[in-house]
This record gives sequence, structure tokens and C-alpha cells, in this order.
Amino acid sequence: MKNSLRDKAVSFLQMVASGNVREAYSKYIGPDFRHHNAFFRGDADSLMLAMEENAAKNPHKTLEIKRVIEEGDTVVVHSHVKQTQEDLGAAVVHIFRFHTDLIVELWDVGQPIPENSPNKNGVF
Repeated sequence: MKNSLRDKAVSFLQMVASGNVREAYSKYIGPDFRHHNAFFRGDADSLMLAMEENAAKNPHKTLEIKRVIEEGDTVVVHSHVKQTQEDLGAAVVHIFRFHTDLIVELWDVGQPIPENSPNKNGVF
């Protein structure tokens, strides 16, 4: 049975969060991949190296998927990412664009979870 784009996006994020960055890239990233993270050059290699560095620095990182939306060639994943167990973490949204079942474009936005928020609804 063929995995949905939704399943591929989630698997990619789970693999990266668990430190299997190169395996995730080899399995899911397309040859013309580009990303829109403002802190790195827009190519696959610079983001992959940053993800590897983050994984080495934070070996106990966790990623909890809260919701996934798939529409056409686009998948949106809303998740709770914690760099360490003690970290309050961040609410992160990854937006993936696929072409021929591979990720060809990626956007990510995050919001740190504050210790004291006046919003009783929470970030999730």
C-alpha cells in the first residue's frame, strides 16, 4: 500500500527529530528541494547539516504531532517540539510541498511556549 503524502511528511519529521537526518533526506527529499528557513541558505545541504547539528546537540529532542492537514500536493504539520525533556518547547508548523511523492519545498514557523501565558486555551 502506498504511503500518503501526509504519512511521508510525518515520517520525515519523526526521523529528523530522532537524529536520522541523512536517512530522512535520502528517503523523502527531492532533487530540486528548497526551503524557506530565514536562518540558512535555501538549499538541501545547509538545512540538513543544521538538522544534524541540532540532533547531536539535543539527542533527547521530542516531536509530538498535534494535527496534519493534506490538500493536493501540500501537507501541513502542527507539532510540539521540545529540545530537552525540561524544555517547554515550541509550537511548530511545517508546510511541505511534494512533487512525485518527494518533498521539494519546506516552510517552518515556530512559536516558543511561554511559561506564563494569559491565554488559557494554550498553544494547541
